[in-house]
Amino acid sequence: MGPRLKLFLPLILFAMLAITLFRGLSLDPSEMPSALIDRPFPVFNLPRLGGPGLLSQADLEGQVSLLNVWATWCVACRVEHPYLKQLAQQGIPLFGINYKDNDVAAQRWLDELGDPYRFNIADHEGTLGLDLGVYGAPETYLVDAKGVIRYRHVGVVDEGVWKTVLEPLYQTLTVESSAQ
Repeated sequence: MGPRLKLFLPLILFAMLAITLFRGLSLDPSEMPSALIDRPFPVFNLPRLGGPGLLSQADLEGQVSLLNVWATWCVACRVEHPYLKQLAQQGIPLFGINYKDNDVAAQRWLDELGDPYRFNIADHEGTLGLDLGVYGAPETYLVDAKGVIRYRHVGVVDEGVWKTVLEPLYQTLTVESSAQ
């Protein structure tokens, strides 16, 4: 390598690094793909929050539904909660996974803010969350009538997310399940 080429080596390395970093700026940080898309919901047997008995993945089958991962320690969960109540009032089947939380605090939270969920899975140790690949709360999964995960949304579900992303998918899956 000639002496003149050695002078340009730092510039070439800087240009390659700059291109790599610039590409990173164009990526959507909220898009977190899941390896579980189009796969059955993970097998689990966990307690029902605020009630007796265990719940399993079979309890999610039979209808297209939203499964929302939430916790009392999650500030964003409190932000999305009123909209989840609206969805539940519209008849959207909504199930909760209370993630790494205290049952008493979680039940008090639902009593105070209202409970939009048909039932809540108490995931005290985060084992179901781990199987789902949960990064944190809130996360919402769209599950078809056969218990297959069709979509994962990381972050708050609000009217914009519902209308532009989740509702069209929910409607399509509902039509498909009624045709079968």
